Amino acid sequence: MEEAFLQIVDENQNIIHKISRMYRDTSEDQEDLFQEIIFHLWKGYPGFRGDSKVSSWIYRIALNTAISTFRRKRPDVEYQAGIREEFHPRQTQEVSENEERMYAVLRQLNSGEKALISLYLEDYSYKEIASIIGINENNVGVRINRIKNKLKTILNR
Repeated sequence: MEEAFLQIVDENQNIIHKISRMYRDTSEDQEDLFQEIIFHLWKGYPGFRGDSKVSSWIYRIALNTAISTFRRKRPDVEYQAGIREEFHPRQTQEVSENEERMYAVLRQLNSGEKALISLYLEDYSYKEIASIIGINENNVGVRINRIKNKLKTILNR
């Protein structure tokens, strides 16, 4: 089970990196969120039945974790559930200047907007986005158009 989990994380870690960078400003906070998402994925893995795509399951957990967890004072805990060093955000992601600007703009959105636009940018269909977020397809289209307009306004400042 552990080996299968590690393979899934390895194949989909880019999702976790994107969510971490979109929802947290500093590299420390991004690293904390990355580890928290891995922890929640590990806890939820035995219950994953395969009814949806693995990437959709990871997005759902990553987004819920990013939205619901905030930096609280907790004891330092290292999650050593067999997670390899290559999953460490600083070691795997070199961030270009354009990417950092994009994430800085996206971080100005509220949590729901970030969730929608991140799925949209990953080329998920409106139907898939609706399923992951829990709203209907028409609402997805309306909200994405509003987010696009908001992003244009932010960029034109």
